[in-house]
Amino acid sequence: MSNNTTLAHSLSSLQTQGLDRLDAQLLLLHVLGISETQRGWLLAHDTDALPLDLAQTLTALAQRRLAGEPLAYLTGHKAFYGLDLHVTADVLVPRPDTETLVTWALDILNEQPCKASVVLDMGTGSGAIALALKATRPQTQVWATDQSPAALSVAAANAQRLNLPVQFCQGSWWQALATDAPLFDCITSNPPYITEHDPHLAALVFEPLQALASGADGLDDLRKIIAGATAHLKPGGWLLLEHGYEQAAAVRGLLTQQGFAQVQSRRDLADIERCSGGQKPLS
Repeated sequence: MSNNTTLAHSLSSLQTQGLDRLDAQLLLLHVLGISETQRGWLLAHDTDALPLDLAQTLTALAQRRLAGEPLAYLTGHKAFYGLDLHVTADVLVPRPDTETLVTWALDILNEQPCKASVVLDMGTGSGAIALALKATRPQTQVWATDQSPAALSVAAANAQRLNLPVQFCQGSWWQALATDAPLFDCITSNPPYITEHDPHLAALVFEPLQALASGADGLDDLRKIIAGATAHLKPGGWLLLEHGYEQAAAVRGLLTQQGFAQVQSRRDLADIERCSGGQKPLS
């Protein structure tokens, strides 16, 4: 790209190289320092010149995207449930499917007579689920855990930037909670659930493996969460879990074995059973 490269020519060149048009637009907006919601601005300024230093930055980012690196890692942010979250390679990129879990948790919390509910999100990563719940129900006390200190640093920074107070704890699943932690009205988690030899992992090489794979059948972490959940739930409290597209029946079986009631699954926008959960019996 030369000093005379226009915005329109830059977009055309990136698409010729094989970059998706939307990705090309979002990367160009990113290097220009313009919000990704302003794609129309590019049409109004398509004859503007792109400075050489920005053109070089754009080319470098485009090459990384063409190599398969997630767009969110290149721009440093991802929208989730109406929130603009900062993300790094230390956390999974929040996905729209996970909003199914947030909506289910909010449905349950809105049915409870006590508005000052206490919620736990386990394996919080960027903080997406925890912060979405806190933003939607400010009166809810939200806790969040993660084994990775780096991930918790990302989540805590998001919470501070968005002014959404959340209690963060570091550790592996239930070990993260202190003995004086409260009982929870609802526990959510989007844990690792891909089988360790799944060929799809090759396409996820840029994301943290420890947040993706979970044993030979993908259920190791789900088993740990389900096995310890009732000790941390209030009577009538709910455990809600995201899982793989073929794991709903297995997860419902694990919940039933641990004595959960009202065991059920919810489908995502693609009509796939994406989340399963159950209620701790009242007595």
